[in-house]
Amino acid sequence: MDSDTSATLIDGSESGDTEFDQAKIDELLGLNNNSNHADARSGIRAIIDSGLISHERLPMLEVALDRMVRLLTTSLRNFTSDHVEVSLDTFTSIRFGDYLDSIPLPALVAIFKADPWDNYALLTVNSGLAYTMIDVLLGNKGSRPTPIEGRPYTTIERGIIENLMNIFLADLQRAFGPLVPVVFSIDRIETNPRFVAISRAGNAAIIAKLRVEVDNKGGTIEVLLPYATLEPIHDLLRQGFLGEKFGRDPLWEQHLAQEIMSAEVEIAAVLFNQPLPLKRIMTLEIGDTINLDIKPNSPVTLKCHDISVSHGQLGHVREHLAIKLASPVTGTRRQD
Repeated sequence: MDSDTSATLIDGSESGDTEFDQAKIDELLGLNNNSNHADARSGIRAIIDSGLISHERLPMLEVALDRMVRLLTTSLRNFTSDHVEVSLDTFTSIRFGDYLDSIPLPALVAIFKADPWDNYALLTVNSGLAYTMIDVLLGNKGSRPTPIEGRPYTTIERGIIENLMNIFLADLQRAFGPLVPVVFSIDRIETNPRFVAISRAGNAAIIAKLRVEVDNKGGTIEVLLPYATLEPIHDLLRQGFLGEKFGRDPLWEQHLAQEIMSAEVEIAAVLFNQPLPLKRIMTLEIGDTINLDIKPNSPVTLKCHDISVSHGQLGHVREHLAIKLASPVTGTRRQD
């Protein structure tokens, strides 16, 4: 190959069909500084800057949300006295900062506390669902929802939406009931997404978007649960089913029993036990004698730490002391 050639052949062939120069390397790494594509991300840079996050499956959380959908359907039918359909639209992970940027205005975002998890989560009702509920409850049935003009909600409209949020949280609390007891309560309601920062922008969270339809009109309600909020029940949410317990493993049980039976433990022979007052102990000096009120045939207690395992009599075999067991080995803990 000529020394002036700047390209490197990838496949080692002399045809020159596949080659890399500095421009293609920059394109692969996403370092192309072309001004016409200043906002575009490509190559490895697109992977690094991607807003998508990988998350662990939480089967029991999906079960709880599915149960909440059924409960919310019944509750909203009683609340509106109309036919309501609720479905789980999306269930995925998102970065907290990306979610705040995606909230359209005007918005009503409820910050609710999960007790005893001692953390917070968000509940957002979009404008379409808000105006649909307002129209239905105020008697404007059969027509299209009021156009969204970008104006803030009135006091009456906020009261109706807050009632809807309370119904949602009550059903969400009941949905978690079989899994773990929890109480959801609204801490405050904000209209500006900047004031609902309950987590760092880069932290991961789970977002569940539910679609509510009333007579072919409606909208979505979203609940965002940061992973930090779900941390106290993370192990429960990872279960494949409620109360997950697997069958017995005879091989493992046999191996465990063999290891336990071959474990070494320290056995102490207690010849005599005499309680002494602290005053007497503090006055002991070198050369003092403590009499042991025992006889040659007095029983000896065998203990493993603080557990009495057996009794016997002291004796000797050849030049060694020995204890003859008088009772079988038990695991009764001392009660004194």
